[in-house]
Amino acid sequence: MILITGATGKNGVEILQRLSGRGEPIRAMVRKQRGIVNATPNCGLEFVVADFDDRASLRKALDGVQRAFLVTNSSEQVEERQLRFVALARESGVKHIVYLSQLHASSASPLRFLRYHAAVEEALRKSGMSYTNLRPNLYMQGLLMIGKSIATEGRFFAPAGEARVSVVDVRDIAAVAVAALTQTRHEGKTYDLTGPEALTHAGMAEQLSQALNRPITFVDLPEKAFRDALRGFPMPNWQADGLIEDYAHYRRGEAAGITSAVKEVTGEAPRSFRKFAHDHQAAFLQTEDRESHAVSRAG
Repeated sequence: MILITGATGKNGVEILQRLSGRGEPIRAMVRKQRGIVNATPNCGLEFVVADFDDRASLRKALDGVQRAFLVTNSSEQVEERQLRFVALARESGVKHIVYLSQLHASSASPLRFLRYHAAVEEALRKSGMSYTNLRPNLYMQGLLMIGKSIATEGRFFAPAGEARVSVVDVRDIAAVAVAALTQTRHEGKTYDLTGPEALTHAGMAEQLSQALNRPITFVDLPEKAFRDALRGFPMPNWQADGLIEDYAHYRRGEAAGITSAVKEVTGEAPRSFRKFAHDHQAAFLQTEDRESHAVSRAG
């Protein structure tokens, strides 16, 4: 039995799609019944409702599980919740955890996200269970959260300056996760996951312009203006402040490195940003353009 936490999130959905039909029994963990997506009958997929703050529900979700993928929503409680999961997984007899960490996780980092990921990685090392740590860079799919401004205004915003970032596609993260969940050769490994190139945000805007056949502009925002803009999203203050720390990290040029881990694990080269932009054209179009786009693709 393989347990996938965060089953309705970006990574969880992609992982479930790749695991379905492989023959392994799969359990998808969701917080609420209404978060359950439709599953294909007889595909070996079951859903369980559980909460990271509810030990009893976690024990139920972990019952009979041998391998698990661990990710949670970002909040001030994230480290506590993930450490609780690790402890209960060990008690429940889980053999292997694939953990979604972050590139450059370190207990000495000035970034809160990197510190908590390092704490959970350390707990996994001491747990006696086998593990695989996945450390992705900035997700390409993060742009989908702000797709509306790209569609309606032809621009997007971030305090990124001219820094290059080796952004990675969530689909490649999922492919590595599935390999780690279904193969034994990844035990005890930590994989730094990046895309094939390091781009500035202006470079991303240029490639979006080409994919959408209209000009898209990147606007470099001061941190304060970016923080004010984040108030419009359903995001805890702790997480918003963490994002600002992440972007300071990018501006220092600390996220430009490129690795070969995706290809080494999956045998396939990581997707380029150009490929991401082409595949997600509809997400960056206004409603009427999106409908025309769907018709043209169907034709």
